[in-house]
Amino acid sequence: MSVGGVAVFPADTVYGLACDPSTTEAVRRLYALKRRRLDKPSAVMFFDRDLALEGLPELGDRTRTVLARLLPGGVTLLLPNPRRRWPLACGDDPGTLGLRVPALDALAAVRWPVLQSSANRAGEPDARRLEDVPGPIRAAADLVIDGGELPGTASTVVDLRSYEDDGAYEIVREGAVARESVEAALR
Repeated sequence: MSVGGVAVFPADTVYGLACDPSTTEAVRRLYALKRRRLDKPSAVMFFDRDLALEGLPELGDRTRTVLARLLPGGVTLLLPNPRRRWPLACGDDPGTLGLRVPALDALAAVRWPVLQSSANRAGEPDARRLEDVPGPIRAAADLVIDGGELPGTASTVVDLRSYEDDGAYEIVREGAVARESVEAALR
């Protein structure tokens, strides 16, 4: 896949789209395939928790401890982004970064981050099977990986932007990881 390419891949929750988070052309293609506005944020996905932590050295100890408990897994974490890393993934809020590290051994050899979003049209159901990914998205992708049927529940989204300072958090969307499990990790 070229630097400007877009891939369809199986995550640990639903099928996703991925591209280079630093390449404007790729991000624009991914958003166009989804019919999603560019001001809407996506997540940056690492396939290895340690690489994610290395890639975000500005995170404090309290936040790092929680990331070690929650990742890898079916969560997307909203983190402070004071260095404005991967602004193309941040939509209209470059001060917030969505981070995802799936529990996915099959792609553990991928040693770089990708911009990631679900492989569906904006507002439509998530894809559990490759055939659930809209045909035009599959046809336009540069790489398509079939991982069989997936659980089909999107990631749980947890806002940790204030967690380092005061322990505050918010579960923005319940999903693949139960609220009780997230709350236990955050205690």
